[in-house]
Amino acid sequence: MGVSLNQIALVVADYDDAIQYYTNVLDFELLEDTVLSETKRWVTVSPKGENSCRLLLAKASNEEQLKAIGNQTGGRVFLFLYTDNFEVQYEKLMKHQVKITRGPIEEPYGKVLVFEDVYGNLWDLIEPIERN
Repeated sequence: MGVSLNQIALVVADYDDAIQYYTNVLDFELLEDTVLSETKRWVTVSPKGENSCRLLLAKASNEEQLKAIGNQTGGRVFLFLYTDNFEVQYEKLMKHQVKITRGPIEEPYGKVLVFEDVYGNLWDLIEPIERN
């Protein structure tokens, strides 16, 4: 039996704000939003049409988790979003006034830019070069 990475927890400040950002700005699909208690929900999103890793949007519930919002990797790029149409995705980011922190540039592996999500987490947007 093989294994796969199913989802990654992303600490957020507010469920509804996070859902709005990831579904409207990054065009992800809301897969699940289940109330677990008065303060906790199980919320997952994923890129549309992809059988890819999901993000579990986990609302911070204590001071330590609040400190991690937007800096889950100590200032390094956290997530890598691949595309087959860099220009279309770049235009979407610009339309929503997403902060681009580096690029767009051409690298040996493809077109890339680094952007910040609504919380300040760094993402790479990459259109990889096809290798035969």
